[in-house]
Amino acid sequence: MSFDRDRRPEPRGYFESEGLTLKGPGKWKTTICNFHGGSDSMRVNVATGAWVCMSCGEKGGDVLAFHMASHGLEFVDAAKALGCWVEDGRPLRPQKPAPLPPRAALQVLAFEATLAAVAAGNVAHGVTLTEPDRFRLLTAAGRINRLVEAYA
Repeated sequence: MSFDRDRRPEPRGYFESEGLTLKGPGKWKTTICNFHGGSDSMRVNVATGAWVCMSCGEKGGDVLAFHMASHGLEFVDAAKALGCWVEDGRPLRPQKPAPLPPRAALQVLAFEATLAAVAAGNVAHGVTLTEPDRFRLLTAAGRINRLVEAYA
């Protein structure tokens, strides 16, 4: 299986099929941004499929990147959904499944690391952790370790 860049949908047709109304002259068209609630601040390049929201900063280089971001999909799943993933006869390499998509893993990692930092700060200032606090800290450490093992 592999990604075939030439099978990506034509940008104008793709964005319009996603419910976006493209307005304006030239190759950069204006449309609403569904990432931050919909002002007319997104620019779409109908030649390349690149897109950027001038308000919230979401951006990507082609329709595949937009599909991934707007539907919350990983690369392979988005490529399959758009018909860009083709069978080429090569055997699949076994991959260890990730417990979470990368973005969600980073969010969990940030939360658990913050919790650990707060606990460390409390201990440094002489606060004794309660038993539930120690249990929660050990849970956070376990989650961090599982994410490191999954993505390292």
